[in-house]
Order: sequence, then structure tokens, then C-alpha cells
Amino acid sequence: MTNNNPFNLIPLIPTGRNETDNVNLYSPDDMITIYEQQFLTEVPDDKLTEFLPALKAFYDIDDNTLDISAVIFDAIGDAAIIYNHKIKVGDYQLLGELVKESILEETEEQSKDQANNDSNDAQAFTIDCLRTFYINDIQIPYHFNLFIQGDGYSTLTEKNTVLEKLYWFVHDGFDEHLLGNPDDVISLESINAELNKLGIREMDLTTVHAVVNYIEDHIVDDAMADALNEKIDAAE
Repeated sequence: MTNNNPFNLIPLIPTGRNETDNVNLYSPDDMITIYEQQFLTEVPDDKLTEFLPALKAFYDIDDNTLDISAVIFDAIGDAAIIYNHKIKVGDYQLLGELVKESILEETEEQSKDQANNDSNDAQAFTIDCLRTFYINDIQIPYHFNLFIQGDGYSTLTEKNTVLEKLYWFVHDGFDEHLLGNPDDVISLESINAELNKLGIREMDLTTVHAVVNYIEDHIVDDAMADALNEKIDAAE
């Protein structure tokens, strides 16, 4: 008996046919599902050339449908596809209260500039934070200490969860990996071992760097910034 769904694609109900009656039409949410499956479906190496034709046949769609699904995903999707992984930003938590930090001005010129700055940009604060991310719908926490001064901020990331280790793997220098304590060194192999335990596909170096870029771009969103600004206003 012929298997019409050898890649275990998600069955979807079309909304109808296009004007020329040659392909199915689907709702925007289902188009996103089709788009995601292009990249997230695990396909054996010897079946790679068979996958895309099988996907189009299963849903009765064409290349134009796939192009439209990509546009819809970019327009209304709440995640990003990074190679064979879907990553999504979740909620944030402020785990403590703001702590005022003393900043020593390094030069006389900087002191003069600060004296003429009415916005009190020299006042610095730190606060313990947690941001949740999802990789292939698996929740992973990302714990960091946030340093805020004026309009700028920086983060000091923990080194416990696999996402935190991804960050340090990318940002630790070569000497750190080469000369550090072997028990503390984070390797791509150790990261992939942790990902496997979570049921997440392995990552190559390109994927790791892209995921870390995504984390850094989304670690502080507008809602979190507004909450932090309220706390800073109250503290000042």
C-alpha cells in the first residue's frame, strides 16, 4: 500500500481552489504551518530531493504557494526560522529590584561633560532578569543581569541553560576555549549533546551564531523597556 504521507506532514483542510483550479488554497495560519514544515521536517539525507515535491503534492500546491507562505510568515508570524530551527521570544521577568551602581568618571573631560548633562545619564543601575525563548516550541530560560546607564545597556549572562551556553560559546575568545579549564570549556559538541537531550536538532556554527544574534536582538523588547523605565523613574 502506498504511503501518501511518508514525511509525516500535518494534515490541513484547504479553504478552496485558486482561480485556475490548479492548486489548493489555505488559511494564513495553515500557510505558516506549511512554510515551517519546509524547514523543520527532519528528512533523511537520501530523501532530500524527494521532500519538496512530496510536500507540494501532499498539500496540492505549487512554488508560487510556497513563495506566498514565506511572505505571510514574515508578515504575521511570531517566530523566526533559522536554518532547521524555529526560534521564538517569550515573556520576560524582572527577578529583583534595581540596584544603583556608582560609576567613576575616567577623565576630567568626561566629568565636565557629565556636569553639563541634565539627564543624569551617569547614574547606572543593575537588575536581575529572565527572558524565555522557544526553540522548536521547547521552552528554554535565559537568565542575565542587566546593566543600564542612560540610554544604553549591556548584559551579563549566566552559564547554566543551553541558550546561555550558546551565548558564551560565541562570545568567549579562542584563548578561553583553548586555555581554560577543560571541565568549564563549552564546545559545540557539548551544546549539541544538551540540545539532543531536549529533543532539539543539532546546530552547526552558522546556526549557533544566528541564534545568538536573534537572542541579542530580542532580549529587551518595548514592554520590558517600558517596565524598566518606570522603575528607573521611581528610583531617581
